[in-house]
Amino acid sequence: MFPSSSPETGRDQWPDGPRPGPSGPSRGQPPAPRTGPAPDDDGERRERGGPRRARRPGEPARRPDDEPDDEPDEEPVEPVEVRRPLALTVAGFAALLGVGLVLGAQTSGPGHRLPFAFVIFGVQLLFVLAWTMAMRPPALLLVAAVSVGAAVAADTAAVQTDVAGLAPLGYVAAGGFALGVLGQLVRRVDRVRVTDSLGSTLLVVVGVVAFATLIVLSRIPAGTQAITVCLTASAVALTVARLTDAVAPWPRLAPQVPRGAAGVVAGAMVGTLVSALLGSYLVTPFTPTRAAIIGLVAAVAAVLADLAVGYAEAGRLMAGEPPTMWVARHMQGPLGGFALAAPAAYAMCKLVL
Repeated sequence: MFPSSSPETGRDQWPDGPRPGPSGPSRGQPPAPRTGPAPDDDGERRERGGPRRARRPGEPARRPDDEPDDEPDEEPVEPVEVRRPLALTVAGFAALLGVGLVLGAQTSGPGHRLPFAFVIFGVQLLFVLAWTMAMRPPALLLVAAVSVGAAVAADTAAVQTDVAGLAPLGYVAAGGFALGVLGQLVRRVDRVRVTDSLGSTLLVVVGVVAFATLIVLSRIPAGTQAITVCLTASAVALTVARLTDAVAPWPRLAPQVPRGAAGVVAGAMVGTLVSALLGSYLVTPFTPTRAAIIGLVAAVAAVLADLAVGYAEAGRLMAGEPPTMWVARHMQGPLGGFALAAPAAYAMCKLVL
């Protein structure tokens, strides 16, 4: 049976535009050729998902089996040459500085602190000269003047106070740093340079005040003997470390720093041994064990401060700053070592003895 309605009823009329063709290829016509790469059985072609880089003129063609270079090869850093005469010279300077401080401590006595104070002040002047010339802060003259003033005030406070203590020296250090800050605020320089100068001022002021702790230590019981043990251990540690660097600077701690780990370790060990030997000849309360403990702390502090100065100098050279005065640059390490060993000697004398 046929439906009562016409088959065209209910259908939409064709639009005026062309009749859409089938989505697939028309019958009787071959499919269009594929432009993409045909996948292999192993799926090697599917791994290349990104666009291909165009080859530059003159660049060799890349083979399919070549692996891409993801990371460029780093150029090896040439280690800095260790100059043997320089290491021997610094070792001799450390030994002479230690002998001068130890002999100066022997001249100190009740009511006779001025000779030792003059010796300390001379070392403080060397410290100010070496560190300001090596670091070269923006306000060099201001930093040097504030540091010298802090040295005079610290030595005077260490000699003239009724009770031997570190509180007056702390006030002097804080006042010197405050004067350095005020001087920098007056100067018209950018903030980065002000920050550098404030750091330099803090280091130099604290360093010169640290030497004054030896005067305070000479005023307490067994203080002169503690100075002898600690400074002898520090001088021996610095000298042995530099001599070892002149002979065998290995293993290198950093390619840019002409120092070796063998010298640092050997210096601390030999300095501790010498302090233990001194402790066996000193009277009570010194014993070889106590002398070895305080000598170890002083020796380690000295060699680490000397090593830190080498790293700081290497950092300045890598930053592109021109090298500073030769003498000041190489006096900086031993002076910094003794400056750190002085408060360490005071602390160990209070804790151990």
